[in-house]
Amino acid sequence: MPLAQQELRTYFITTVTANRRRLFQLEQNANLFIEVLQDQRTKGRLQLHAFVVMPDHAHLLLTPAPEVSLEKAIQYIKGGFSFRLKSKLDMWERSYDSRRIINAHDYTTRQTYIHQNPVRANLVSEPTLYSHSSANPNHTPDPSPTHF
Repeated sequence: MPLAQQELRTYFITTVTANRRRLFQLEQNANLFIEVLQDQRTKGRLQLHAFVVMPDHAHLLLTPAPEVSLEKAIQYIKGGFSFRLKSKLDMWERSYDSRRIINAHDYTTRQTYIHQNPVRANLVSEPTLYSHSSANPNHTPDPSPTHF
């Protein structure tokens, strides 16, 4: 039985703030970005398997809903954040980096990379201590897609 199209569309995303401005160093901005992510999940536009919000960028492991393109999912996230922040400044670099997840090993490798990001940046000593990450027990990410 072939895999459903939805299962073939899990991505590792990196998106960067405009001019690498440390926008998410402010707790309220990082929390607002996480709220936008959760809002998109609630609306059924994507599944969010892992995330980390760093001071000047974010990494996401997500699966867009079947009727939502990856580009549209990112627009909902970045545009939703910009709209809710109501800043006159550019918030984001225009592009983003995306890598399609091809198997369970790739998925686990990317998930580990996401969760270790604040440790590598010397922001915390272990991933669960970073409040703006799905590694933190206060966040409940979506489970991995069933084909992984």
